[in-house]
Amino acid sequence: MPPFFPLGPTFMTLPTTALACGIDFGTSNSTVGWHQAGHEPLVPLENGETTLPSVVFFDYEEDRIHYGRAALDTYMQGDEGRLMRSLKSLLGSSLLDGQTEVQGRALPFRQLLTVFIAELKRRAEAHAGRPFEHAVLGRPVFFVDDNPRADQLAQDTLAEIARQVGLREVSFQFEPIAAAMDYESSITREERVLVVDIGGGTSDFTLIRLSPERRGLDERQSDVLATGGVHIGGTDFDRALSLSQAMPLFGYRTQLRNGAEMPSSYYFNLATWHTINQLYTRKTWMDLQDVYRDAVALPLLDRLFNLINQRAGHRLAMQVEQAKIDLCAADEALLDLTHLEPDLLARFSQAQMELSLTPLIDQIGRTAHGVLQDAGLNDDQIDTLYFTGGASAIPWLRRRIAELFPTARHVEGNRFGSIGCGLALEAARRYG
Repeated sequence: MPPFFPLGPTFMTLPTTALACGIDFGTSNSTVGWHQAGHEPLVPLENGETTLPSVVFFDYEEDRIHYGRAALDTYMQGDEGRLMRSLKSLLGSSLLDGQTEVQGRALPFRQLLTVFIAELKRRAEAHAGRPFEHAVLGRPVFFVDDNPRADQLAQDTLAEIARQVGLREVSFQFEPIAAAMDYESSITREERVLVVDIGGGTSDFTLIRLSPERRGLDERQSDVLATGGVHIGGTDFDRALSLSQAMPLFGYRTQLRNGAEMPSSYYFNLATWHTINQLYTRKTWMDLQDVYRDAVALPLLDRLFNLINQRAGHRLAMQVEQAKIDLCAADEALLDLTHLEPDLLARFSQAQMELSLTPLIDQIGRTAHGVLQDAGLNDDQIDTLYFTGGASAIPWLRRRIAELFPTARHVEGNRFGSIGCGLALEAARRYG
């Protein structure tokens, strides 16, 4: 378990205008919160939107960097360049000390994270009309499962990057605890709340006691009954759906002439946001040429080669992500792949998606139940399930959590903003 971060500075009156901000650097989307009495805490970051997708596009044609929705739009328009997404997934991974290539130049992954967080800070300061030198950063309960040393290294790396972009003093708060602070600002009675925060990269849980009378207290550690988390989130759901329904279109699990299966690593990289670019290296291309000579399903391999030649991996990943969203409400979703091959349309089924996500959802459910056990409570002693995080909308996931806590009422938080709002409150408490 990473170190516990106290919930803030007895009773304390929040300042009218805070000196510090809260930063939620997310796997899929990022937000910045800044407390000002009478104002919404989330800062507009892109064309009036309070979320900035955690995406960077290095535009070779214009020799500039695009961020967020603009990055995705420019990439989808077909501009030549390099798209990088799910940047937070690099923290705690073996890739963090590596590098990638942008226009023939080596770009360390640490520098990539620095570039994005610097832009996040710049946009927040431009809206606020003032610099921020203090911040509370959100973090998952675990950056890395079952490895405290790697987990601490991930946090230390994020702190180091924050200082490099001009944040003189930074501290951290668990993301689900920040979401709980946001929810507490609206309740009228004491509740035992399980915060269910299913984000792009992690699933985090905090069981906490909340009440109107206690929200102004400085010391709240005794109110946190248990925490837990697992490194599974929306991007893992995307990968599972891609492997089950998209990758077979490109030769996944087809046979070679010697009876073995096609090497799966190419398809896992193609189905994982932060490793897609590995398909575009010269080494991978040469390796695939060798595999092709022994492949049986050559038309499917030709399709894979066409995708790589077009560098269309991120486009495919975005289509799979949209199919996941569509299948939460529909029996089927259509994948239009005519940019790769005329008349190539694939139908994804809701039933197959549910089947492919079940192992991940079961693991998340076990983690949630473990938090209850750690607190020494029964399931009927939980008053409220507070759902936040973009991936909390998956219906089968919600049903599984609901089955574990059948008497708890369900509250829908701001799926993309609860954490940022809570971090803004915490920043005001800690730094004035």
